Amino acid sequence: MRTLTDIDWTAWTPTMRGTLMFVIGDGQALLIRKKRGLGAGKINAPGGKIDPGETALQAAIRETEEEVGVTPLDPEERGELSFQFVDGLRLHVRVFVSTGWTGEPRESDEAIPLWTPLDAMPYDEMWADDRVWVPELLADRRFSLRALFDDDEMLDHTIELG
Repeated sequence: MRTLTDIDWTAWTPTMRGTLMFVIGDGQALLIRKKRGLGAGKINAPGGKIDPGETALQAAIRETEEEVGVTPLDPEERGELSFQFVDGLRLHVRVFVSTGWTGEPRESDEAIPLWTPLDAMPYDEMWADDRVWVPELLADRRFSLRALFDDDEMLDHTIELG
């Protein structure tokens, strides 16, 4: 498995479902440095697994509250990410944006919060696919990305805007 064409996307189903929540205000995004789990050490937006019986939106809000102590207000879904990993992990992620929130960011055992200027996203410390879709999110565009990874190396990707 080296390219997206090696995957039968019509039969593809995720082994894990997750979320990301971009809290944006005053020209900055609230990001995190992950302390554990998939992507530990990388910078990303708050988020995580969707629990049984939970919607993607409920999970995105809960994960943001747990990871950084902030409650996003009126989030909107902006995109989706489908990741196939060479090791077999198949991850589907719904991406949300919120321009309002309550609470002050605080560190947890899962994450260190970082307010980051929108024009200075730390792509070198993020997942490789973030360079492709985060600019679309910041430009208020909807997107759908598929990517193939070998560990943290992106082998192939495609994005649809809409």
